[in-house]
Amino acid sequence: MSKDKSKNNKIHIEGLKAPIIRIGIIQWIRVNLFNGVLNSILTIVMLFLLYKIVPPFIKWAFIDSFWFSTAKECRAGDGACWSIIPANIRFIIFGFYPHELHWRPLLAMIMMVGLLLYCKNRDNWKKSLVYIWISGLFIMGLLMKGGLFGLTSVDSDQWGGLPLTLMLSVFGMVAAYPLGILLALGRRSKMPAVKTVCIIYIELIRGVPLISLLFMSAILFPLFLPQGVTVNKIIRAQAAIIMFTAAYIAEVVRGGLQAITRGQYEAAESLGLNYSQKMRLVILPQALKIVIPPTVGILISAFKDTSLVVIIALYEILKTTRTTLSDPAWMGFSTEAYIFVAMIYFVCCYSMSNYSRRLEKELHS
Repeated sequence: MSKDKSKNNKIHIEGLKAPIIRIGIIQWIRVNLFNGVLNSILTIVMLFLLYKIVPPFIKWAFIDSFWFSTAKECRAGDGACWSIIPANIRFIIFGFYPHELHWRPLLAMIMMVGLLLYCKNRDNWKKSLVYIWISGLFIMGLLMKGGLFGLTSVDSDQWGGLPLTLMLSVFGMVAAYPLGILLALGRRSKMPAVKTVCIIYIELIRGVPLISLLFMSAILFPLFLPQGVTVNKIIRAQAAIIMFTAAYIAEVVRGGLQAITRGQYEAAESLGLNYSQKMRLVILPQALKIVIPPTVGILISAFKDTSLVVIIALYEILKTTRTTLSDPAWMGFSTEAYIFVAMIYFVCCYSMSNYSRRLEKELHS
């Protein structure tokens, strides 16, 4: 009897599937786009704006565009001049780095991306990963600088473009994250001296813009060095980015630590764990998992803020693009050049955001 009932129910449900599928799209449009007067007006206005914007953009960007032509041919047409990218791609990506040695920063970038992809797999999060990163950083620095193993030495003033942007951002993130954790722990410390120092540092750094730190690193910091002692301009800019990012990460991590209930601390203490073990094994894993979204937001901002190093005469990818546009032959095609750079920034930022969402799901599962 029960079998007959379930069979009848199954037939009845299957019979309803066809009409639901047929009206599904119409019903969704009615519920989400035309479920009221105001919503209907907004939908119609948006459709009208898309009709006015999208077709002309497609015509400009793809149909009437130029991809491998001269600047003169571009000026004679009405479409986008994407030819500015292939004609100047080497300078935009590598800046003033010697043309015949472009394979070295290219290989360094490939190594950096490879290390980042290797770190995406949580199974690779072992102690050996630290040594892999140290070795990788040494090889990347050797490729960029040279001077050993028969590699021609290249002054850091010639570094630029995308390799410089990636190095400043990735090294800054890697160094700022543990520093920010230490500052957050120090701010919650019961030792007055440590707590005071951390509070002063965090509030002082967060109270000034990054551009002021970059100016200080480029202009004021050398004044305090002994005569004859100099520090590389890129290292000074890197230190400023690390200090700035770490202060913001510290506050985010502190919020995560405050979200952990007192019971977790007491449970760790009841197991006989000391402060270091308690934080490393119990508290920090939970706190850092909670603050993944805001932390990634800070790291994305830090990646985009590397464009500010232009004020201390470092030619990151945005500056090399501007320099390309100062060429009389390619003046007037800034839209195409900036769209290309914007796509590079978008791919990098979206990759970080997408990975953070995946990591958050894995840790909460």
